Amino acid sequence: MYLCTMIESHPINKPSALSFDNTEIAFSHMSDSELKKAYWLFKVINVNFLVKVGPPLTNFAMKIGLPIEGIIRKTIFSHFCGGDSIQNCENTINQLATYKVGTILDYSVEGENNEKAFDETCHEIISTINRATKDHKVPFSVFKVTGLARFELLEKLHRGDQLTQKESDEWLRVQSRVDTICHAAYQAGIPVMIDAEETWIQDPIDNMTIDMMKKYNRIDPVVYNTYQIYRHDRLAFLKKNTQDAEEGNYYLGAKLVRGAYMEKERERAAEMGYASPIQPDKAATDRDYDEAVKFCVEHLHRIAFVAGTHNEDSCKKLIALLDEHNIEGQNPKVYFSQLLGMSDNLSFNLSHANYNVVKYVPYGPVKSVLPYLFRRAQENTAIAGQMGRELGLILKEKRRRGI
Repeated sequence: MYLCTMIESHPINKPSALSFDNTEIAFSHMSDSELKKAYWLFKVINVNFLVKVGPPLTNFAMKIGLPIEGIIRKTIFSHFCGGDSIQNCENTINQLATYKVGTILDYSVEGENNEKAFDETCHEIISTINRATKDHKVPFSVFKVTGLARFELLEKLHRGDQLTQKESDEWLRVQSRVDTICHAAYQAGIPVMIDAEETWIQDPIDNMTIDMMKKYNRIDPVVYNTYQIYRHDRLAFLKKNTQDAEEGNYYLGAKLVRGAYMEKERERAAEMGYASPIQPDKAATDRDYDEAVKFCVEHLHRIAFVAGTHNEDSCKKLIALLDEHNIEGQNPKVYFSQLLGMSDNLSFNLSHANYNVVKYVPYGPVKSVLPYLFRRAQENTAIAGQMGRELGLILKEKRRRGI
């Protein structure tokens, strides 16, 4: 399954007209009842007040033992997550594959903070790699370093503080877990993406990820770093990493996203009195994101990348770039990616037009995945127009079906 051993450029077979407004294709995977449920779910998420008060109320209800887990499982969990285990994600994996959409199994358990939990997470991530080797339905694996390491340890490393002997030993165990995962991915031929996190712990994550690239990306891009382009320094960082890869004769794997911690980043910068690492406005983020995508397309001899975006304009610009450079939509070094349960108008119309598409499919026990689900709802309401767009498309398809 290695990527770079495949042909990189072919004559393009033009697909039929691609429209992100085609709701028949976008929601072809949903039954009438599923479409109705999605409509009401997004209606609720679109109410900012409910999204703000929902998490604390839900956490309180679960702490005192109210039986609301079943409600969560049947609503927000079933829409945005694949299941509570890899095995329980199989229906989602197979359904997506029916429409030529790949799955990225994302073990989304958060908040653990001990060595036993870190070792268990490491084992679970390797299980996602093992699942990916079964067939082509799961083309990538992914993990967060905070699933394998204490946040406070990463924070201390980022600051450049001296570690105690105990902390040094702890850091060696973290590096060993990351290397074990990357080695398993290398042996299996399954690319693995390492997620970006908060800026104040990102340097040790970047450094470790680049070390893994130097070790495992000699023949093919196996290890991918994540670039949060809402940071004003990430475009330059991507270009520097590419130059280093060129000089070091290894491949750069890159996942390009806008970012996931904007409000937290700005608040911390204001509280602590340092310059915000976030772009001054959305236009600057969009500009750098499009430039990063263009840079990757122009350096496919050295880069394989995943465009993680829910932005229609970014998808259209990438399509135009591939066309301009005579690169086919199913080139193994270029993927589009969206989250399960969101932007189906992008994912399914792109796959229908023969572009490589993967969906992030979060999974894990309901209680453990709740922080992910709440953050997702809050992020989405912060994106101007996103929920309105989702609702409008679902409503359009409901009317087309007459339901």
